[in-house]
Amino acid sequence: MGVVLELATNAWHSTSQGMLGVSLIFIYMAVIVGVALMRIKQHGHH
Repeated sequence: MGVVLELATNAWHSTSQGMLGVSLIFIYMAVIVGVALMRIKQHGHH
């Protein structure tokens, strides 16, 4: 959790490119977590 907070804090003090990069990292992490949850849910039905 500390890494996420540090990323957000650094992005807040960063340039627009930094904000874009951190935003893409958050989106990427959300996609990974979403896919993992879907796979777990599908595996539970078999």
